[in-house]
Amino acid sequence: MKRAVITGIGAITPIGNNVGDFWEGLISGKSGAAAITKFDTTNHKTKFACEVKGFDPLQYFEKQEIRKLDLFTQFALAAADESIKDSGLDLEQCDRNRIGVIIASGIGGMQTFEEEVLSFAKNEGNPRFNPFFITKMIPNIATGHISIRYGLHGISYSIASACASSNNAIANALDLIRLGRANVIVAGGAEAPVTQASIGGFNSMKALSTLNTSPETACRPFDKARDGFVAGEGAGILVIEELEHALKRGARIYCELVGYGAASDAYHVAATHPDGLGAVLAMEGALADGGLTEADVTYINAHATSTPIGDISECRAIGKVFSHSLDRIQISATKSMTGHLLGAAGAIEAIACIKSIENNIIPPTINLNEIDPEINSQLDFTASQARNREVNVVLNNTFGFGGHTTTTVFKKYSK
Repeated sequence: MKRAVITGIGAITPIGNNVGDFWEGLISGKSGAAAITKFDTTNHKTKFACEVKGFDPLQYFEKQEIRKLDLFTQFALAAADESIKDSGLDLEQCDRNRIGVIIASGIGGMQTFEEEVLSFAKNEGNPRFNPFFITKMIPNIATGHISIRYGLHGISYSIASACASSNNAIANALDLIRLGRANVIVAGGAEAPVTQASIGGFNSMKALSTLNTSPETACRPFDKARDGFVAGEGAGILVIEELEHALKRGARIYCELVGYGAASDAYHVAATHPDGLGAVLAMEGALADGGLTEADVTYINAHATSTPIGDISECRAIGKVFSHSLDRIQISATKSMTGHLLGAAGAIEAIACIKSIENNIIPPTINLNEIDPEINSQLDFTASQARNREVNVVLNNTFGFGGHTTTTVFKKYSK
């Protein structure tokens, strides 16, 4: 069976607009949460989010191009540019028919959709829509733009499985490379959900934190006082490459993508199964697919959104799968710093996993002051400060509305 390795990474995040700044933000425990600047929050219950800061689209696009691109696509293209450059791929020398693109998004061009519908209503039903409305909004369009920009003619599609979306994209890339259907897949996710409709909708579900007096401490996974997730935006893109193809061109290899597991809670449209049934199946499946045991795992990047029910169920699942290894495994929730990037979360957190393996550092869970008494006290959440240790095998958990559960496994590369 063919092997897949990571040779390039790119990121646009609330704590850094490139991989270096993102990683530095993570290991220093930087919070990306602050008051929302994109719209007037007077009538909203939640008035803060983890927005991307200092992003200038003119650094990446011509002025006339920007109006054709929703923000989530701008993020995707910027992160893709970094990842492809980072990989060292010489696209003029590669077979572009065997380079594919799979970019996921949970909600796609929500900002565009919202703006156009509000304009339609304001014009009393006169259907004077922007001619780019549809091609800015549809969630597959980031994949299309990346394929077009770099002339990549290989497999090209998008995935929408809510907050598991980009982890599913990474998993699909692994399958395609194993099957010999591609030499390289540019995979990841992008999201720009900090809009009136998104924040209002999540507020109506009582899913968001409302700690408006202290945004930077609002995302507090596993903490007794957590009250909901914090919306985040950005993109994470990986260059996933067949091992022999990478070795032949002398590529720098970050780590190996060795397996994944995917399942369904089949329980509720928004809530995770109380005992983490789908999470158990995903983690067990990922270990089996990667030929690993629970004792091999160093670190778990938890889905951990800072919701009262979700964090407990995930911890129960971890306790079941790793019942004999809890004293050796570290867990952290990088969403405590980035917020929840929905469909892009899995890719951003995959980059955190990859950098953890590269640097032998586990990023912290910030804002964890008092662990919820319903959570297993044996679990080590790497509270407050990053920790140095040898990192060999990392699991990346993502769970989405609808019961979608996906876990990917990254391993230190060895011949």
